Amino acid sequence: MDLASKYFNDIDWRYVDHTSGLAPMQSFAFDDTFSESVGKDLSCNVVRTWIHQHTVILGIHDSRLPFLKDGIQYLTDEIGYNAIVRNSGGLGVVLDQGVLNISLIFKGQTETTIDEAFTVMYLLICKMFENEDIEIDTKEIEHSYCPGKFDLSIDGKKFAGISQRRVRGGIAVQIYLCVEGSGSERAEMMRVFYERALKGETTKFIYPDIQPECMASLETLLGREIKVQDVMFQLLHAIKDLGGNLNMDEITNDEWTRYEGYFDKMIDRNEKMTRSMDKK
Repeated sequence: MDLASKYFNDIDWRYVDHTSGLAPMQSFAFDDTFSESVGKDLSCNVVRTWIHQHTVILGIHDSRLPFLKDGIQYLTDEIGYNAIVRNSGGLGVVLDQGVLNISLIFKGQTETTIDEAFTVMYLLICKMFENEDIEIDTKEIEHSYCPGKFDLSIDGKKFAGISQRRVRGGIAVQIYLCVEGSGSERAEMMRVFYERALKGETTKFIYPDIQPECMASLETLLGREIKVQDVMFQLLHAIKDLGGNLNMDEITNDEWTRYEGYFDKMIDRNEKMTRSMDKK
């Protein structure tokens, strides 16, 4: 059985639309909540869409930058972006109204390799854009922000990055899709952030040497206007075309209770970052 059939053909998927009204830390708490639900067989697979305004989502390694306070001050005071630390892998990424995030949440433990989980998302994205005259590559774009093995690019220009997190038997594979606006302008913002947060200091961890021209939005790469809303429709159509069964089951009382616990953990994580910056 191929991966697309294994994860989508006659498989139930619960669609959760969180494209408005949430704070970024809530999003990561919800993904952990749904991962536990799926892992414990309290829910079918979950596909969640989410959008956040003017926020840079930092990775754990970013929280250890030597001059992080200066980097965040640049984002908040000069650019008007907030910054939080997420609980999944990777480095800093930019979220705004033109960036669509998708989480695929399914059951899996050691039998599901990291690469397999990433590939499920890649196959879905390819299905979403199968009618375009493009080839989507999956390889690390070294000079992008948050570079990784499963960067998605067209003609060498990255438009999406994937991370994943595993919680209590569930796997959340998260992707950001740079749909509208300028991918290179977002990359320039992250280039300056690292410049301010590193100040040329040598660190054990190697942070990305960002070259803005290697990143672009789908709008730029496809050479036509495309909106986040269009991509959301393409997502749902792709799941159906792959044989998936979509529902919109409500969040249960048990899930709300668990969500509160995961949200508290996100708050604690970010308070630790703030305290650490204050000590420097």
